[in-house]
Amino acid sequence: MRVRKIELREIHLPLLAPFETSFGSTSLRRIVLVEVDVDGTAGWGEVTAGEDPFYSYETTGTAWRIISDYVWPILRDTEFGSAAQVFDLLARIRGHQMAKAGVETAIWDAEAKQKNMPLWKLIGGTRIEIPCGVSIGIQPSIDELIAKVEKELRAGYQRIKIKIKPGKDVEPVAALRERFPQIRLMADANSAYTLADAPLLKKLDAFHLMMIEQPLDHDDIYNHATLQRQLATPICLDECIVSLEHARAAIEIGACQIINIKLGRVGGITGARRIHDLCHGKGIPVWCGGMLESGIGRAQNIAISTLPNYILPGDVSASRRYWAEDIIAPEVDVTPNGTIRASAKPGIGYAPRVDRIESLTAKHEVLK
Repeated sequence: MRVRKIELREIHLPLLAPFETSFGSTSLRRIVLVEVDVDGTAGWGEVTAGEDPFYSYETTGTAWRIISDYVWPILRDTEFGSAAQVFDLLARIRGHQMAKAGVETAIWDAEAKQKNMPLWKLIGGTRIEIPCGVSIGIQPSIDELIAKVEKELRAGYQRIKIKIKPGKDVEPVAALRERFPQIRLMADANSAYTLADAPLLKKLDAFHLMMIEQPLDHDDIYNHATLQRQLATPICLDECIVSLEHARAAIEIGACQIINIKLGRVGGITGARRIHDLCHGKGIPVWCGGMLESGIGRAQNIAISTLPNYILPGDVSASRRYWAEDIIAPEVDVTPNGTIRASAKPGIGYAPRVDRIESLTAKHEVLK
């Protein structure tokens, strides 16, 4: 196999409503889409980096440059046997996992199409239907938060995640638990707290959460272990886990009981599978987090979520939760039972709507 061409497009896709986390609010996504030509077969991937260096040091702009200046020169003269080898081919580029993942996942899509099989089957998925949860940003009031949760529960979602930050943590969690005593509920802090906040975070134990996601710094595995020993609620690590080695260290020192595996954050499908397999062997459940992806990234998330240890509902939800109109056909939809069925079509199973993509494109480059 050889990549004959990479086509980059930056699209500007407005969200239906602003999405607020502990590090800011987003209303417009600038997304880099990657189209590869692998021996005449097109594959599509998505760079999940944000517009600003707040969740990660990677951004839409840095990813574009890394792909054009470094990823493409490595791949353009290289033959490889399968998409599974691309992760290691790109390992000499230190970091920049989201940029590399955008290309790597596109090559996986192309290989699945060449073999006329769904991507989820090619990567070893075992489930044709995955459970879905939703992520709800920080709301202006408790009443608005409750209304949003009620709406998502009516839609069938199996798990509710809310974003929290200092000053908006115990009160919203308590209100939701009082209003919805039986729902599967979790809180995502996005690194908003320090170890000194342990007494505050311990108050959340009273509300029987599924987990608290990434309460401490994005690169602080050690102090998460200290915090986990003080909490009854399981800690889930997100930003801390960018490699197999980080996952192994976190598990061995007891820094978490759950891991969120995001394709972009770990360098693509091969990186995600390696972490998944480690966690599976260690009895650590995993789930797929979201990065406000378009339908292309969402389709890749569906595929990875069919692996056997993705046993917790992920942030893989319907297109219409975020976009007035997605860039794929059909759009991603969720069943009344809060699940998504994996497509039987080759590749990611959804067709990119190139006409709509072109209408949203603000920047374009062809590498060949």
